[in-house]
Amino acid sequence: MPSTATPIRYFALIYGIVFLVVGIAGFVPGLMTPLDPTDPMVTVNGSTGRLFGLFPVNSLHNLVHIVFGVWGLVAYRTLGASITYARAVAVVYAILVILGLIPGAHTLFGLVPLYGHDVWLHLVLAAVAAYFGFVAPRTRVEATTHATRA
Repeated sequence: MPSTATPIRYFALIYGIVFLVVGIAGFVPGLMTPLDPTDPMVTVNGSTGRLFGLFPVNSLHNLVHIVFGVWGLVAYRTLGASITYARAVAVVYAILVILGLIPGAHTLFGLVPLYGHDVWLHLVLAAVAAYFGFVAPRTRVEATTHATRA
């Protein structure tokens, strides 16, 4: 593992830790409140509820968070993997935002709840990931190129 940790690598580490903690938290009954009767139904009902009383989740949703968490921790090891991770998070979570806004798809076709507070949270996650995946690497390359020319 390289000794220098860049902000992009720290992004992968922090997102990895947060996704992992949130994914595990979704399986802790004390951190969940029941869904409202007016909430759209999902066919996968395990660990279904509102995490911290706000974010609708179920067991598949929690597993996705855990997968992204583990992936982020593994991606932290190298700059290239961290950039790939950031780009993937940006694209996947942007797609989830769009699906969360479409009434027929806001439960990912009955599998995962993607509505309510999840929409703005996914938007923030995607925007931050897009910065670290697409903007920050280019800025780093330009800074390195300018430094070698001087």
